Amino acid sequence: MKAMVQDRFGPPETLKPADVDRPEPGTGQVLVRVYAASVNPYDWHMLRGDPYAARLTKGVGLTRPKSRVAGIDAAGRVEATGPGVDGVRPGDEVLGFCPGAFAEYALTAADLLVPKPANLTFAQAAAVPMGAVTALRGIHTVGGVRAGQRVLINGAGGGVGTFAVQLAAAADAEVTAVCGTRNTGLVRSLGAAHVIDYTREDFTASGPRYDVILDNVGNHPTRVLRRALTPTGTLVANGGGSPGHVFGPMASMAKLLAANLFTRHRLRVILPAAPSGPTHRDLLTVTSLIESGHLTPVTGHTYPLREAGAALREVEGGHARGKIVLTVG
Repeated sequence: MKAMVQDRFGPPETLKPADVDRPEPGTGQVLVRVYAASVNPYDWHMLRGDPYAARLTKGVGLTRPKSRVAGIDAAGRVEATGPGVDGVRPGDEVLGFCPGAFAEYALTAADLLVPKPANLTFAQAAAVPMGAVTALRGIHTVGGVRAGQRVLINGAGGGVGTFAVQLAAAADAEVTAVCGTRNTGLVRSLGAAHVIDYTREDFTASGPRYDVILDNVGNHPTRVLRRALTPTGTLVANGGGSPGHVFGPMASMAKLLAANLFTRHRLRVILPAAPSGPTHRDLLTVTSLIESGHLTPVTGHTYPLREAGAALREVEGGHARGKIVLTVG
């Protein structure tokens, strides 16, 4: 099968097209024929092995990548199933978390897949898993957003932000979206009541105070973000950071959790998706919202699989509009 592979840590250009053996499903595994995959900041962190501290964790690799094939978000059809798989059959259209998604076929656990909503294309479906699940956790699970609250979303025009604006608006919160000039119309159409163009205004300098802030960017210190919260408001951090850091966003998140011990504010982080029951339930929740018309994936540029490096470069630049998608096959 065709795949984008990496044999060392490095920049997006490290990814090269190659012919590799098609994997075979083992017990509890599903082989997915990938039709589209989306690109996440997670992918360039894994590609670069950045932050360096992450290389000590399982699944990354210390001196070279443990997984040659990049990618995690995918949509496609079930090609085959291994022993012990129930509820998923060959031919089913699915979306979910598929390690090695930048390839024609990818293996994953059955509980990391859900049926693809019929009202989505495969490209739209591939945009859902990490972005929508992270937004759901940021707005509901961690942020606890309620009707009538003032909610600010920093990085509202990106992959997580576009989902988060819709989720907060659907919860009847008063949403303020922070984004670049070209995305102001987009976030208004998604349900933002107020829009702040960060190229013209700093939301931390003045203005209203917010009950919940979801920070998808990490471009302000915690102490500065807290100035924009109500006295008992909640700050939810979702990554941030750039290549070349030893600890990267891990350090800022650790500092945030330590500061939480000494303030009335609720300072929280979003834990990554894991192969467990909560992830499957979150995927079912977001696909149900999509089927009911309350949530719509926003896709930006689309690249063919062989241009995965260029797609990663765009996401790494930090100004992608919605989710960047790779078409496969």
